[in-house]
Amino acid sequence: MKSSLIIVLFFVAGIVLGQTGLLPDGISFDRLSIIVLYILMVFIGLSFGSDPRLPEILRSVSLKILLVPISTIIGTFLGILIYNWLIPDLGLKDSLAIGSGFGYYSLSGVLITQFSGESMGTLALLANITREIISLLFAPILSRYFGKLAPISSAGATSMDTTLPVILKASGKNYLIISLVHGVVLTIAVPFIIALIYKVL
Repeated sequence: MKSSLIIVLFFVAGIVLGQTGLLPDGISFDRLSIIVLYILMVFIGLSFGSDPRLPEILRSVSLKILLVPISTIIGTFLGILIYNWLIPDLGLKDSLAIGSGFGYYSLSGVLITQFSGESMGTLALLANITREIISLLFAPILSRYFGKLAPISSAGATSMDTTLPVILKASGKNYLIISLVHGVVLTIAVPFIIALIYKVL
C-alpha cells in the first residue's frame, strides 16, 4: 500500500511540476521514458538473477503451476471483453493493452504511452495501480470466498513482490512458489502482450 501511495504522489508531483512551467524547454519526455524503461528492465533482470530463490523457482516450474498465470491472462481478457461490450467508448485495442499491464503500472504505463499516447499511458498507470491496491486491500476476502489462488490472480505481476506478503498471509506459505512463478511469468509477458496487441489489432 505504501509503495502504491508513493507512486501516486510522484505522479501528482509530475503533473504539478509540468503545469508550473518550471521545466526547461526542449526536454524529450518520450526519449527519457524509453531510457528509464531500459534501466528498469536491467534492474528487473538483476533482481531475478540475484534472488537466491531463483533455482528453486525454476525447478518448481511445471505445466500445473503455469496454468495459474495463463488463467489470469484469460480471465483478465474475458473481463476486458465484458467491460468493452458494456462501455465501448475506450476501444478494444486500448482496453486490452491497459488490462495487459496485469498490475505492472510502471512498465505498462510507459509502453502504452509509446504506442497510444500520454492519455492512454496515464490511464494504464492508474488502472494498474488500482489493481494492486484492490489486491492489497481485499486479499483476505478473495481468499475466503474465491479460493486460495484468487489473491494471486488478482495481484497479477505484483504477486512476486509488493503484494506477496499479503498473499501469503491470506492464502498461506504453501502458495509462495506459485505466487512467485505467477508474478515472474506475467512480468515477462507484459511487454510482449502489449506490443502484440498494438501490432496485430
